[in-house]
Amino acid sequence: AGSFQDASVIQHAYNLNFPLHTVPASSAQCPAWSAFSVSSPAVVLETAEDRPEAVVVRLYEAHGSTVVAWLQTSLPVKEAMLCDLLERPAAGGRLPLEQRGMRLSFTPFRVLSVLLVLKQ
Repeated sequence: AGSFQDASVIQHAYNLNFPLHTVPASSAQCPAWSAFSVSSPAVVLETAEDRPEAVVVRLYEAHGSTVVAWLQTSLPVKEAMLCDLLERPAAGGRLPLEQRGMRLSFTPFRVLSVLLVLKQ
């Protein structure tokens, strides 16, 4: 017996509730691609929503721990900032764009919204 974190219960629940759907495609090889990745298994990227010239990403800490995670994206981001749940930029919430991505700090069960302004 181990913890729910060790058993990846949250990931298995998402897999059950949102199963992968297959669609017909050509037989041509397509390179693997992902719009986002998060460095910590304790942080769940819940949603990414399109906005005019931007994307809002919502993440939360799911293991009840304090953790630093890196959010990486393959999208052409011009600037990134923390925002509130109404998607208004937070005072002092600008996030530096680093080689590893954007550094996010979470306390237990904290929800963060990140506004990503895209390059044109």
